[in-house]
Amino acid sequence: MIRVTLADLRRSLELSEAEEVIAVEDRRRKKEVGYFIPISLEKEFRKFLKEVERKRRAEKLRRVAGAQRKDVIPEGGLDEGLS
Repeated sequence: MIRVTLADLRRSLELSEAEEVIAVEDRRRKKEVGYFIPISLEKEFRKFLKEVERKRRAEKLRRVAGAQRKDVIPEGGLDEGLS
């Protein structure tokens, strides 16, 4: 992974031709700002993002299913009016 500063982003042509993910840092505040993904890695990165999103959704669904299992409405019982 290449590390660059915000000032280095002015050389965007050089960065877009890179073959690695680039970590962008703000050296004044001494913190990481984000990442720059070059075009050559776009397809792989999009696949990665879709997989992360799928896992996140699956975890939320597991939590909802677990909560519903714990809060069962007995047969003949009334719910709270939520539909």
